[in-house]
Amino acid sequence: MFKNKGIAFKLVVFFTLSSAAIFAVIFSYNYLVSRRMIKKGIEENSANLITTTTSRIEVLLTSTQKVPQNVAYLLENMNYDESELFKVLYAIVERNPEIYGAAVAFEPYAFDKTKKYYAPYFYKVNGGVSFKYLDKFYDYFTWDWYQIPRELETPQWTEPYFGEGGGILMSSYAVPFYKNVDGQRKLTGVVVVDISLEHLRDIVSSIRILQSGYGFLISKNGTFVTHPLKDYIMNETIFSVAEERNDPSLRETGRKMIKGQSGFSSHSVKSAVTRKSCIMTYVPIKSNGWSLGILFPYDELMSDIKNLNHVVLALGITGLALLALAVVFIARSITKPLTVMADIAGRIGTGDLDAEVPEVRTRDEVGQLALALDRMKKSLKDYIQEIADTAASRQRMESELKIARSIQMGILPKVFPPFPDRTDFDIYAQTIPAREVGGDFYDLFLVDRNHLCFVIGDASGKGIPAALFMAFTKTLIKAKASADIDTGALMMEVNDELSRGNPADMFITVFCAILNTETGELRYTNGGHNPPVIMRRTGEMDYLDCSGDLVVGIMEGSPYTSRRIFLEAGDRVFLYTDGVTEAMNASDEEFSTGRLLEVLSGCDGRSALEIVACVGDAVNTFCQETPQYDDITMMAVVYNGSR
Repeated sequence: MFKNKGIAFKLVVFFTLSSAAIFAVIFSYNYLVSRRMIKKGIEENSANLITTTTSRIEVLLTSTQKVPQNVAYLLENMNYDESELFKVLYAIVERNPEIYGAAVAFEPYAFDKTKKYYAPYFYKVNGGVSFKYLDKFYDYFTWDWYQIPRELETPQWTEPYFGEGGGILMSSYAVPFYKNVDGQRKLTGVVVVDISLEHLRDIVSSIRILQSGYGFLISKNGTFVTHPLKDYIMNETIFSVAEERNDPSLRETGRKMIKGQSGFSSHSVKSAVTRKSCIMTYVPIKSNGWSLGILFPYDELMSDIKNLNHVVLALGITGLALLALAVVFIARSITKPLTVMADIAGRIGTGDLDAEVPEVRTRDEVGQLALALDRMKKSLKDYIQEIADTAASRQRMESELKIARSIQMGILPKVFPPFPDRTDFDIYAQTIPAREVGGDFYDLFLVDRNHLCFVIGDASGKGIPAALFMAFTKTLIKAKASADIDTGALMMEVNDELSRGNPADMFITVFCAILNTETGELRYTNGGHNPPVIMRRTGEMDYLDCSGDLVVGIMEGSPYTSRRIFLEAGDRVFLYTDGVTEAMNASDEEFSTGRLLEVLSGCDGRSALEIVACVGDAVNTFCQETPQYDDITMMAVVYNGSR
């Protein structure tokens, strides 16, 4: 369909599509590079933001950790009484706004030999500091803040929890302290401070990335400590959220976070607040083993580049439209005179050679086309006249070729059987020229009552020269043949005659044989021709011994050998030209002498006509639609014997 369109249409389509393809490549490259730069900026900004936030959290936690660590050091290295202990705890709670409560919990009977539980606890309440003992009803020995540092013998942060009344989210930092008893280091108790996580939540909540980005904090087991969604805090873990969403990538990120790893998740993470795709970065809080995560809203980060791309896309489309209009204008200015030229060329093509080519004053391609069209019109007039003369000459030539074919076919025996009254032999021959006239020939005639002469030959070349040469050869053989002449001598006389009158150096292959119909003696001479096939009535089959003699007509004085065999009643002789054995099929394979023997082996007991027809059908089947390039001539002789 496209090839039937005009040049203007093709130019518009070609330039528009080409420009669109170039624009698409530039647009895509710009978008990819811009997105890569934005992602790189996100990574750098996220690293700065998360470093700053974790530093603030670390400062808060580290300053809190030093308080119980210092108290534990004092308790290990100084003697103290209850009043001094109360003063220290009171001062800790009163002077540290981030600390909600503080206690020193002793091992059973470690402070007072009469008390199993001894743990004074000072805590903030209503703007002041209150006090109570953690007694047997509290049973602090079973709490994590006491058991874990006692067993691990290292300071520990507890998992976050809600304080009494469930209103304040807290976490405790506990430090074990020891005394030397009887030369052994023995656990004496645990110093613990409770901190409110409100200030820590304020630090994380202060993270704002564009409109919907946020930060969150998870504990060592993945529990949300801070999150914009209040229902998540202390109720959900990062793993429960991943399970609910069926999100393996979030589950894997959660594993890395609780293992204390840091990373940047470039794959899309769904925001729990907006349900939109985000980029996530995370880093551990080294002081307590928690992990801080920050979500960057992907769509909002990419909004500027998307808006820019929309503007670029609109400008590109507008530019393509303007380019198409410009191409249309230019194409029409070019194609308008071409349309006129095409119309004139069409009129000339229909035979109107008087059509006037308009004058074009420009020297561009259109002007050159106009000059060429005018020259073509004049040349066509001359050429048409030449064609008319050539056609007349060709018609005469074809007529002459038809006459020559008729003459050639007329000089070959074509009535079979040629001797209806003879039953002692059967003979049939056929020739199929590759052109109107060919160089193959055959002949058969009775030299006398008891001698049958049969000949087959193939002149070099094709066409009329070969036909004339073979006709001359046929005439010479028939004129010189006699019952008592030897076939070798006959070929020598014919060869000398042809060689003396052969300025074109043409030659011909000839097989000539004389059969004695009474005795079955077959005298023959082969002048460079394909050896015939002798088919014995016993089923034996082979090629006649014919080697050694030159083709006829090439060298005067050349000797020719006369050979003889005897035929029994029922024996057959098959003669052919190389057009049979060298016939080609579509695969460039030759029919070959071997295949000829295979075909003839199935012709046992058949007449001369049937043998020729059998071989002809085999050649046609082998070649199928492949054009014939050489003359094909076949002859079969069946000797029945005298009766």
